[in-house]
Amino acid sequence: MILAHSSAAVAPLRQASRTIPIVFTLVADPVGAGYVNSLAQPGGNVTGFTNFEYSIGGKWLELLKEIAPNVTRVAVLRESFVASGIGQFGAIQGVAQSLGIELRPIDLRDAADIEREITAFGQQPNGGLIVTGSPAATVHRDLINAVSIRHRLPVVFNSRLYVAAGGLASYGPDFIDQFRRAAGYIDRILRGENPAALPVQAPTKYELVINQKVAKQMGLVIPSTVLSRADEVLE
Repeated sequence: MILAHSSAAVAPLRQASRTIPIVFTLVADPVGAGYVNSLAQPGGNVTGFTNFEYSIGGKWLELLKEIAPNVTRVAVLRESFVASGIGQFGAIQGVAQSLGIELRPIDLRDAADIEREITAFGQQPNGGLIVTGSPAATVHRDLINAVSIRHRLPVVFNSRLYVAAGGLASYGPDFIDQFRRAAGYIDRILRGENPAALPVQAPTKYELVINQKVAKQMGLVIPSTVLSRADEVLE
């Protein structure tokens, strides 16, 4: 059997075999991508663990507003041709009006485009960023961090990975926990259970991470209400 990490791995593996059991982690929309028939009944040789529910997008915007109350303009970095990029942006749109936020989607392409778009957005006051789940964002995380700090744009990311690399804040699933849970599915399948009958599971463990060093670089004071809820504060 095969353990697959992300849609980039699952798609070609599923094309290569419809019989070898595949357990995936960190896949945003396995139904929309056609990997499984439904979350409850996958129905084939593929099952696993999703990394996001689209509703989390609204929580990212709420957290950004809590961290930086003066923010009224938010650029959402996403990949519009990826299903999760569309779904997460939709969830963010759903709460933006109630928070008095004007949204601007920015498609993640190459490094030059990312730097140019964030720099242009940062020329106006009261701006902030949200970085959705995206392979391109992961690749360009150091650039996104550097440009956002340069323009003092508070950012909420989708996972701890970005904060550990020098980002401001993140809220999202504990990705390591997904691999622990995947090990349980692998054990069950190797003992004879059918992946078609093992439901795709959503994250159960989330973490809020704050980087105080970056906050100080931006001249930003993180509210005590946020710090008290944080699972980890990087100094």
